[in-house]
Amino acid sequence: MIAFVSGPVAALGPDSAVIEVGGVGMALQCTPGTLAGLRMGEPARLATSLVVREDSLTLYGFAQDDERQVFELLQTASGVGPRLAQAMLAVHSPEALRVAVAGGDEKALTAVPGIGKKGAQKLLLELKDRIGPPLGTAAAPRAGSASPAAGWREQLHAALVGLGYATREADDAVVAVAPQAEADGASPDVGVLLKSALQSLNRAR
Repeated sequence: MIAFVSGPVAALGPDSAVIEVGGVGMALQCTPGTLAGLRMGEPARLATSLVVREDSLTLYGFAQDDERQVFELLQTASGVGPRLAQAMLAVHSPEALRVAVAGGDEKALTAVPGIGKKGAQKLLLELKDRIGPPLGTAAAPRAGSASPAAGWREQLHAALVGLGYATREADDAVVAVAPQAEADGASPDVGVLLKSALQSLNRAR
């Protein structure tokens, strides 16, 4: 079991990162929120979960241990594999998921691509006694989210530049997602905005 990896960031992609550990590049699948907090060449420490399949070994990376624990708990529900669990954490923070499950919030779960109404109802039943009660930090920003001091524009722009996009491309992407960010209120989720920004950049290329 690989509990975490630590080392300089060797590469970044839309859904993955490579951390150099003892001269070896470890490829990790990450959510946009986790990727937003990484910078090329700078040291990083990510909690990890190794998913073993007959034909593959996939390492998933998380900015916080709590994310890793929730990622593994989500997969104890029937029909939830690592990709869907990661998609849930890309849309919601661990605490937001605990709040949604505790409150029976179907709408929150159906906001995740791949989860319909019936699937959400089933997940709410299965996860209620597994994911645990809310910790009282639902309003706290997730990894990669804009803090009141930093602002989402600066966070998003830095994340895009960190992924290798030119400053002009990052500027255009920030402008493209501005309506979405403003609709989310004072503290939009930079992880979600990063995903939209990457989609707009891919369409532009």
